[in-house]
Amino acid sequence: MKNKEKSIFRCKTCGGQSPKWMGRCPDCGDWDSLVQEKQTALGSGKKRTSLAVSPVPIDSVDGGQSLRVRSGLGEFDRVLGGGIVDGSLVLIGGDPGIGKSTLMLQVLSVLSRSGKKCLYVSGEESIRQLSMRGQRLNAGTSSTLFIVSETDLDAITIMVENTPYDAVVIDSIQTVFHKDVNSTPGSVTQIREAAMRFMHLAKTSGTPIFLVGHVTKVGAIAGPRIMEHMVDTVLYFEGDQSHVFRILRAVKNRFGSTNEIGVFEMRESGLAEVPNPSAMFLSERASVAPGSVVTACMEGTRPILVEIQGLVSTSGLTNPRRTVLGLDIHRVALIVAVMEKRMGMDLSGLDLFMNVTGGVRIVEPSADLAIAAALAASFLDKPVQKETTLIGEIGLTGEIRAVSHAQARIKEAAKMGFTTCLVPASALKQISRVPGMTIESVRFLKEAMEVLFGS
Repeated sequence: MKNKEKSIFRCKTCGGQSPKWMGRCPDCGDWDSLVQEKQTALGSGKKRTSLAVSPVPIDSVDGGQSLRVRSGLGEFDRVLGGGIVDGSLVLIGGDPGIGKSTLMLQVLSVLSRSGKKCLYVSGEESIRQLSMRGQRLNAGTSSTLFIVSETDLDAITIMVENTPYDAVVIDSIQTVFHKDVNSTPGSVTQIREAAMRFMHLAKTSGTPIFLVGHVTKVGAIAGPRIMEHMVDTVLYFEGDQSHVFRILRAVKNRFGSTNEIGVFEMRESGLAEVPNPSAMFLSERASVAPGSVVTACMEGTRPILVEIQGLVSTSGLTNPRRTVLGLDIHRVALIVAVMEKRMGMDLSGLDLFMNVTGGVRIVEPSADLAIAAALAASFLDKPVQKETTLIGEIGLTGEIRAVSHAQARIKEAAKMGFTTCLVPASALKQISRVPGMTIESVRFLKEAMEVLFGS
C-alpha cells in the first residue's frame, strides 16, 4: 500500500496547526502566519526490537559538577551561571541589529585566543563579510577561530562530527534547512528539525552549541515554543537602539539562575562589559530634580541601583494619560490607587508618566516605595534628597512590606555614596549596621512621605 500524503497548515509563530488555511491563527491570533506542510501517513512498518541505550540506576551515574569553561567575558559567564557547560545548547534571541552576532563573534574570539578551537557558522553572511566584521571587532587575529557560510543542516552536522570543536555558533537557526523536509527555511518544521538535530549533536559530542534566533514582532523567538523547551538555556539580548547599553538576560537556564543579567556597552569596536552597572545607570542623574528617586533592585545575585523618574502634570484630555516605561503599568496603577485612598492625593485627573533610566525593566515589587515617592515628589514639586535611596513593597492597606536581600541592597547603595536608606520596619531584624549608612524604618506609606517631604 502506498503512503498517503496529506497537507496541514502550521503557524510559523506558535507552531499550532489547522486542517485548512485561515487568515488568522486560531491559537496565537497572528495574521497571515499559517503555511502549508505535507505530512506522510506511514503504514504499519517493522517493529523495533533492539534498544540503542539501556536504562541504568540513578545512583550509578556520576553526579559531579559539569565542567564549565570561562569564556573570558565576565558578564556573559555571569548570565550563563559561571561559564559555558560542555554539551549545552544555548538559544540567544533579540531584535535585529541589537548585537547578537557581534556578541557571539566576540565570545568565540576570546575563547580562540585561549587555545580553544571554535567554529562560527553563518547563514546570512559570506566568509568575506565575516572576516571584515571580525577585523573591526579585533577577532580576526586567531588561527583557531574558523568561519564558514553554510545553511545545509547535514553539511553543518558533518563539520562538527568530523572535527572536534570546543564551541560552535549557528547564526541563525532560521536559515538552516534540511533538504528532506518539504518546507521553506525558517518554517516551523525546519526549525524543529534543526533544533532537534543540534540538541542531539551537542549531547553526544559534548560540544557547546549556541543558536542565534530571530524574534517576532511581539518579541518572542520566531519558531515553535518547543524549541525553547529543547535547549538548555534561553538568553534574550535587550536594549533600545537609541541607547548604547545592552542587557543580556537569562529567561531559562538549567545550569544557573534565571534572574541574572549582563550589561554591555555598544562601541565602535564591539561590545564592552560594564562591570559596575549602578554607576552607569546613575551617571547622568541630576543633583536636584523633583520626581527622581533611586532604588536598589536585585538582578539574580547582584543588586543594581537604578533611577526611577515620575512626572505628574495637568491634563487637557477627558481620559488622562498613563505612560509607563520600564515598569509594570498594572503595578503603577495599584500604587496610584493606594496613594489616592490612603494619602488623599487626587491624581485621577492628572497625566502620569513613569520611566526607568538606562533602558532597564523592573518587575520586582521592591521598587514600589520608590515609585510612590517619585510621583509624590513631582506632585508636591519637592525633590527627594540626592543621597537617599528607598526600598520597600507597598500593600493595598498602605503598609510597607519587607523585601528580600535587603542587606545586599543597602551595601550596594553605600558603595555608591548614598548615606540614607528608607526601609520597611519589618526588615530591620535582618539588617546589620552598614558603615556610612543611616537606616530609617517606616511602617506605612503615609509615614514614609512625612519622612521624605515633611508633614
